[in-house]
Amino acid sequence: MDRPPAMTLTEAAVARIKSLLDAADKPVIGIRVGVKAQGCSGMSYHVEYAEKELPFEEVVEDQGVRVLIDPAATMFLIGSEMDYQEDRLQSGFVFNNPNAKGHCGCGESFHI
Repeated sequence: MDRPPAMTLTEAAVARIKSLLDAADKPVIGIRVGVKAQGCSGMSYHVEYAEKELPFEEVVEDQGVRVLIDPAATMFLIGSEMDYQEDRLQSGFVFNNPNAKGHCGCGESFHI
């Protein structure tokens, strides 16, 4: 029996990832998502280009895009949905994370 993906992607996230990959100035295989210790709540999401798959990474493939999850972040991201939102004042990836117990006031960091 196949297990569900570690993370799901919305249509908006897939579209934004495709545009980022098309605009990359070096050969990349997808994007990598991780978590860093920073921000007023303790942790923040980190997204970067992935040039190659690293050992023990979870790989989510959806609609022709690859998202690689840093092994150190997997336990914090399992069950999350990655979305992309844009309005007149800001734009960026948004993570709907069922593991997060709280967020800072500005929404830039979270805690488990």
